[in-house]
Amino acid sequence: MRTTRKGSVEMPAFVRQLVKETEKRVSSFFKGGGRGGAEHMQGEGEEVIPSPYLDRPVLDKLTEEGCSCWGLTYALGSMQGWRANMEDYHNCVPQLGAGLADWSFFAVFDGHAGNQVAQYASQHLLDQVLATGGIGPEDHPDRVRGSFTDGFLHTDKHLLTAARREGWERGGTTVTSTLISPRYFYFANCGDSRAMLCRAEQVCFSTEDHKPYSPLERERIESAGGSVSLQRINGSLAVSRALGDFSYKGAENRPPTQQMVSPEPEVCVVERSPGDEFLVLACDGVWDTVSNDELCAFIRSRLRVCTDLRDVCSQVIDLCLYKGSLDNISIILVCFPGAPQLSAEALHQEAALEDLLESKVAGAVLWRSL
Repeated sequence: MRTTRKGSVEMPAFVRQLVKETEKRVSSFFKGGGRGGAEHMQGEGEEVIPSPYLDRPVLDKLTEEGCSCWGLTYALGSMQGWRANMEDYHNCVPQLGAGLADWSFFAVFDGHAGNQVAQYASQHLLDQVLATGGIGPEDHPDRVRGSFTDGFLHTDKHLLTAARREGWERGGTTVTSTLISPRYFYFANCGDSRAMLCRAEQVCFSTEDHKPYSPLERERIESAGGSVSLQRINGSLAVSRALGDFSYKGAENRPPTQQMVSPEPEVCVVERSPGDEFLVLACDGVWDTVSNDELCAFIRSRLRVCTDLRDVCSQVIDLCLYKGSLDNISIILVCFPGAPQLSAEALHQEAALEDLLESKVAGAVLWRSL
């Protein structure tokens, strides 16, 4: 089952007020120093370079929800935010076919320098992983690891052909993905999007971000003829692993996995447990503003007062927005039978807090009007 909805989810009064104040501050920041609107001048007679940011954020949200036959429920929330373009894509497949009905796949693709690579990867990556033949009812971790790695590399190879044909050489995408089998979580991460598993009220696993300044990533970048400055490859690209980004993959006599930007995912296996509560996959527009522990605690608190997972995702997006996220924001929330349930006590506390905050906001607005 899958349902979608698009539009602005109703926010509490205090959240609306916070978003308005954030809009004022960020708009002022972007208009300062001669930089305003959608573009700014480099100098008299020079090229006009479009700004990657808007004067006001696009707050409309895309949401989606669904479930599997074995008790998994999920929701997606996605918003363009302050970015001039939406470059995120996603996969939500609660049940795989071909004898794998009790397997699920979820992924977030965070594009950069255009959305074409992220869109292509979202359409083809899972098929490439499954085509390797290493994923089956026997659920063998080593074979699944190999299938993930080969699937990413094959996708990047086919993507190169499309990129040359369509002119996408500058574009790329990070990927964070999770394949859920009856026994294991398989995490395949490539870039700085992140997946996180919460179990027994705490974070029990998260993927590692691939940044150019990480020692092993820096070593590969420099061996391929690049440099790391301003925490970026050649002072420009902020991630060290991605699909696409072929202008960083031209070092001769080096395999794809040893280029400045590698398409090889880091694949981790975590055994499932009855204590599993929920899984989060999100782009760096989320992780730039909240830590793993903060997000785990926030989602746990929301699940005790809200049954609609789409609303929980929307509330995470709102949280990231007024904490200062300037990026596209996408999050997938996957819940298991052990997830927190509605609590009468938590509902009562939530209602009391909402009344208190609304009265304080109303009082502040009245004071300003005097």
